[in-house]
Formats: sequence, structure tokens, C-alpha cells
Amino acid sequence: MVSMAELVGPRLYSCCNCRTHVALHDDVISKSFQGKNGRAFLFSHTMNIMVGRKEDRQLMTGLHTVADVYCLDCREVLGWKYERAYEETQKYKEGKFILEKSKIVKENW
Repeated sequence: MVSMAELVGPRLYSCCNCRTHVALHDDVISKSFQGKNGRAFLFSHTMNIMVGRKEDRQLMTGLHTVADVYCLDCREVLGWKYERAYEETQKYKEGKFILEKSKIVKENW
């Protein structure tokens, strides 16, 4: 017997603008982050994105080196990648991605 999950495929998040797949639901670490435009999700991995120029930003949790991330197809800014955290308690974010809830849509749910 084939399960429903096998028929529809993995649960994904896509770019709100062009529907390119950008992340898997299984890669969500936390849904309780704050983005520029409201709620945001922390992901361990993403796909079909470009990483922009690194810059230091003062965020709610301190100083971080981040790079904006863009949809590979339409170039929509979706969030950012944590390149470096200066505070020891924030080091777990390094190499991880923030995608803003307002910039992604659910697929296969």
C-alpha cells in the first residue's frame, strides 16, 4: 500500500513570487524568529537560492554577520543567512537560514 506522503511528495516551502522550491519542511529548526517583515523561520538548509554580500547587522539578539538570500529564479529577497554570530549564545545560528513567512508559501500540505 502507498502512503499519502509518498503520493504528494515532501512538504516544501516555495518562493511566494514564482513558486520555486526553496526549503523542505523537515529542515525547519524553529518557527519563532523575527524577520524584517514579521514572523520568520530558521532553516538548517535551503535550495534554489543565491547568497548575497556579507554585512554586519545589529539584530534583536546582537551583532551578526549576515547575507541576504534571494530566490534563484526571480531574485526575490526571502531572508538571510547567518554567516557569523559574535555572541557565544548565538553561535548555533551560524550557517543557517532565515526565511520570512511572508515570502514563502507551503506546497504539498
